[in-house]
Amino acid sequence: MTTQALFTWPSPAAVGRPIAKSKIYAHAKPTAALRALFVAQVESITWAYKLSPETINLPAKPAVPEIEVFEVALKLPDVSHSVLRCIDKAMPRPILFNLRFEGHTQPIAAYKRPSDAAGDQWVVGDYHAAPWQKDGDARPALPLALDLQGLYEQLLRQHLAVPARVGESLRDHLDRLAELAAKQAAAVKLEARLNAEKQFNRKVEINAQLRNIRNELEALT
Repeated sequence: MTTQALFTWPSPAAVGRPIAKSKIYAHAKPTAALRALFVAQVESITWAYKLSPETINLPAKPAVPEIEVFEVALKLPDVSHSVLRCIDKAMPRPILFNLRFEGHTQPIAAYKRPSDAAGDQWVVGDYHAAPWQKDGDARPALPLALDLQGLYEQLLRQHLAVPARVGESLRDHLDRLAELAAKQAAAVKLEARLNAEKQFNRKVEINAQLRNIRNELEALT
């Protein structure tokens, strides 16, 4: 599946405000090790766009009062998800990250929602990244939506490597991807065990387990 998670953001939504790392540290209280990752990996953070009722004329929802687009200029072509999670922790709003490195941009985001137990706290899921794209490539307009929550779900789905099933909710879609990742990791471990195993009977047993997991993987995708 080819995903397109970079869009032509509406000009009224532009913010263009640099965010000092110290501001993130003040709100998220990262460890010394995590601060070191910020220093090693992140050049700068910019609050690039704010998608809100005032800027794109879509009504807010309690779970999605607005959507932030943060551009993160990198010193390396990769960033630890713990760094992104720290930024997410500092901003109580859904965030879409655009990673920038040497003329390319990669969209990455995690599903972020208010906690079911405590509405003033936010739950951040796993991060999903779409492919890197050259800066200057054509980008589509935002998808049509009735409200900000609908827009957020559409934008987030563009980051996911496996398409949604008909009628599948976003949370069910993400749960399926998490199960898929766990079974892929289990398959890799079984393959390593199979290659290392010397006894024929054990090889037969591991092969059977591997076939079962591969069937489950096929069903999940």
